[in-house]
Amino acid sequence: MAAATVLGGCGAVGSVAVKTLADSGLFSKITIGDMNEARADELISELAMENVFFTRMNAEDREDIRQAVSGSNLVVNCIGPFYKTVKTVLQTVIEEKINYIDVCDDVDVTLDIFDMDAAAKAAGITAVIGMGSSPGATNLLAKFAADNLLDETEAVDIFHAHGGEPVEGEGVIGHRFHCMQIDIPMFLDGRLQYVKFFSPEGRALRRSFDFPMLGDDIAVYPYPHPEQVTLPNHIPLKQVTNRGTVLPDEYYSLIKDMCRIGLASQEPLHVKGHRVAPYDFAMAYILQERERILKKTNFGQQRGCCSVVVRGKKDGKKVEYRFHMASKSQALGEGTGIPAAIGAMLMQQGKIKAKGVFPPEGCIDPNDFIERVTAVMVRDKSAAGKDDFQGVIVQKIDEQGNIETLDI
Repeated sequence: MAAATVLGGCGAVGSVAVKTLADSGLFSKITIGDMNEARADELISELAMENVFFTRMNAEDREDIRQAVSGSNLVVNCIGPFYKTVKTVLQTVIEEKINYIDVCDDVDVTLDIFDMDAAAKAAGITAVIGMGSSPGATNLLAKFAADNLLDETEAVDIFHAHGGEPVEGEGVIGHRFHCMQIDIPMFLDGRLQYVKFFSPEGRALRRSFDFPMLGDDIAVYPYPHPEQVTLPNHIPLKQVTNRGTVLPDEYYSLIKDMCRIGLASQEPLHVKGHRVAPYDFAMAYILQERERILKKTNFGQQRGCCSVVVRGKKDGKKVEYRFHMASKSQALGEGTGIPAAIGAMLMQQGKIKAKGVFPPEGCIDPNDFIERVTAVMVRDKSAAGKDDFQGVIVQKIDEQGNIETLDI
């Protein structure tokens, strides 16, 4: 068996990846690379397994990274924000000639990572970029539909919403600010275009979506995820869009409004004799208000859903498939950490053979992924009723608008 290192293994996403890999029985040793030793001790105690260990590491320090991954056959990187750290991590892992998977959802840095393809090939390793929920599972479900359900695929539209996680840190909110400030790619009318979140073009792409488990008419906004860039390279398409939000809407609107008025700036201001960065104020205020909003709205348990809508033709007739990865007891951590772990399991089992840097749809068989994800994210047998479903809901919508729920 192999040894795996999970970087950021104490976080909401990384801890789920650690647990899923430990439960798989495929790895003789799992190392948690993180700064939070106290949380690592808690996690190791929860798992009660003798093959899970901790090593302290700083993701911006090459030697720390090198020492953390030394002796591993596989590295799973869950340390965000990726636009700050991922290039340093991956360059070091390539130098060490170790296979690699991450959950990078920052499209700007993803384009830079693909420039490392030649180096990865020369090192004889595989690097799978963006193997989370969106990107990750979304890419593979779109590829599954194109390969198995449709004769022609015209459009892939991705929608995601989650909220109520027990803990939310500065890194998560900083990532949302980043997503609202950079150019957002959308593949429209057969070509890649870019919009700004607050521009008229960006506002025109806002819409609402009906999410199983979450509710109907939930507002979603343009997101700069990599699917819009990578999917057209592997599926002939006219359109790929990505929209998402964080629940409740009042909370996401607070983040959006503070970014819009400039409070995401890290340039300090002079305030009554002190230098104060608007970003630091915004971060403290948002974290405080999050707790108030969750209580005010009686939000309750964490939950989330990521949906992939694939449209095209079959036997000359228009048809639409909707894949919903939904849960009323799981959210960001499980939705992202489980696909990452499944990617690692597939790599360990020899199911991913190509060498170089790839998005999920470029090197993973969707059928292999679906087979394993349905075994991990299953209906809770102890729960009562469909409202507790954790897994993949598949709907087929024909030309007349008739909806059929399928079993894949």
